[in-house]
Amino acid sequence: MSLTLRILLVVGAILAACFVTNRIRKSMILMGDAIFWVATSLLLVVIAVFPDITYFFADLFGFMSPSNFVFLLVLVLLMAKMFANSSEISMLKHRVNELAQENALLEKRIRNEHGHEGGQE
Repeated sequence: MSLTLRILLVVGAILAACFVTNRIRKSMILMGDAIFWVATSLLLVVIAVFPDITYFFADLFGFMSPSNFVFLLVLVLLMAKMFANSSEISMLKHRVNELAQENALLEKRIRNEHGHEGGQE
């Protein structure tokens, strides 16, 4: 793995960690998401500092280059995060629909109760 790639990994990981830390301070990110990004940043730093890890796994899985292994690892991590986010968004959309329906039923009930009270006077 080239020195340039190792430096880019460390710089990118530090920038990502700083960005996540800033979002945590502003309460703009959930702790579970923050943990994922910090852990990913730490993983990239470990890979950059100890490149023998990537050589070992690249040889183990038959990659032509350790950098290809790093790119695939990052791709897999991002796809896993994207899938988790998609699942969460789907659940939230379902919950919003349920709440909208419950709200509509409550509003109808309130209108009906006020309509009956006004007619009885």
